[in-house]
Amino acid sequence: MTVPRPLDRLRALCLALPEATERVSHGEPAWFVRRTPQFVTFADRHHDARVAFWAAAPPGAQQDWIGRDPGRFFVPPYVGGRGWVGVYLDVALDGPLAERHWVDVEDIVEHAYRSVAPAKLIALLDRTVD
Repeated sequence: MTVPRPLDRLRALCLALPEATERVSHGEPAWFVRRTPQFVTFADRHHDARVAFWAAAPPGAQQDWIGRDPGRFFVPPYVGGRGWVGVYLDVALDGPLAERHWVDVEDIVEHAYRSVAPAKLIALLDRTVD
């Protein structure tokens, strides 16, 4: 069984959301609600040797995720001061821990989207999730 690359898997999660778009921002793939605002950016060895992504987050979520597991979650540069959360994608790439990690990734991506999307698109998302 082939395990999808982290970028491919992240891209699929982001683009599954209503009216999500992808474009390069600051040299990395990034995802936006329509043309703006941005809700997720990929970080391929940005300032370190790690593969990660940064996501918009509702108030308090950054501290909650990092408190749960600072080995998987972190305060990202530039946007961390606005509450965004960083998520390492180069951990737990196979086995049961990988699936748990990707459940968390999916949750973080959805909450990132919800934190910046207009009410009309959130309502559309809620109808597709039910």
